[in-house]
Amino acid sequence: MISNFVSELKWRGMVHDAMPGTEEHLLSGMQSAYVGIDPTANSLHIGHLVSVMMLRHLQLAGHKPYALIGGATGMIGDPSGKSAERNLLDETTLRLNQESIKEQLSRFLDFDSQAENSAVLVNNYDWMKDFTFLDFIRDVGKHITVNYMMAKESVRKRLSPDEKEGMSFTEFTYQLVQGYDFLYLFQNYNCTLQMGGSDQWGNITTGTELIRRIGGGKGYALTCPLITKADGTKFGKTEGGNIWLDAHRTSPYKFYQYWLNTSDEDSEKYIKIFTFLSKDEIDDLIGEHSKAPHLRILQKRLGEEISIMVHSREEFEKALIASTILFGKSTSNDLKGLDENTFLDVFVGVPKTEIPKSEIDNGLDMIGALAAKTGFLNSNGEARRELKQNSISVNKEKVKEDYLITETDLINNKYVLLQRGKKNYFILVIK
Repeated sequence: MISNFVSELKWRGMVHDAMPGTEEHLLSGMQSAYVGIDPTANSLHIGHLVSVMMLRHLQLAGHKPYALIGGATGMIGDPSGKSAERNLLDETTLRLNQESIKEQLSRFLDFDSQAENSAVLVNNYDWMKDFTFLDFIRDVGKHITVNYMMAKESVRKRLSPDEKEGMSFTEFTYQLVQGYDFLYLFQNYNCTLQMGGSDQWGNITTGTELIRRIGGGKGYALTCPLITKADGTKFGKTEGGNIWLDAHRTSPYKFYQYWLNTSDEDSEKYIKIFTFLSKDEIDDLIGEHSKAPHLRILQKRLGEEISIMVHSREEFEKALIASTILFGKSTSNDLKGLDENTFLDVFVGVPKTEIPKSEIDNGLDMIGALAAKTGFLNSNGEARRELKQNSISVNKEKVKEDYLITETDLINNKYVLLQRGKKNYFILVIK
């Protein structure tokens, strides 16, 4: 059953441009379409997610999605939106990255069913690796003029007088290689549509031109807007860098926090793009949120939906617990349930000091833990006063002066969290 894919993307704000006839073509029956994914890291980041969501919507609409890993193009570097060449990767690294990326994509796309529209992963290195330079310039290059290539926005920008580094021949040929991918998929997989970000329009239309000139057929193009933030800062970036889908690079807690901290304006836009909630559900959420913005209803639901998709419900629930640790009524068991990355993410910036493990073998007394051995508090006297006033906690549990810190207090076999009052934290790192 084919549904209206383009109409679905439009109400979600996910269409920037589409070649005339694209919507009608997709309504005429099951079609195959692809998105190219750069394999220069062993994980996708949330900047890739719009394209991945497009592929998922495509599959839900009854069409066949192809995820193209750019093993060959990843060895060149796409000039679109960049002011300098990227580092080039070897084949072994690219293959390892491909496997990791497929695992992440499988959380969104059905690769394994027997359905006619099950997803397929391809790598352009497989058809480019034996294509000689002479064959390429003879069979492909002669069909596209230099004038046509230089008219592309991505090329024009890099050749402007203001651009000091200019553009290498390698990068200049990128659009031809990407264009050939579209032709190859058209000829070998009956793939008639390429999708991507709006910065890819020039590369995509080079492919449709090759299909017309060499393949004697018709290719279509559809792009989504580049995602922006209302405050002008870059989407998907924090002070620590990209927000990755790999839990080892970005913990599920930090991932959830990114969405939880989006502005009201952005969350209203993102919940349409990054979830599969229906229009009615989203309209209801927006209505609820507008009545009580301080409850952050949109942000919480956005964070929940996307965290479960990217990680799992279990990891989302752990992230939810971690999110309440600083401000809620959490327990020592809650702390001990955190993995090391999440623990460090929750308490980022909290001062630490190292204590030899021998100090806790027979129990570390609280005066030593608070002052004499650590310097968390200024003096032993201050430590005694705070303990008498019942304002000291170890791993979120109130303690008295006679408490001894032992191995049973260790979080991840390594950390002890000290706290004075509600907001003053200190971490003992047991070595």
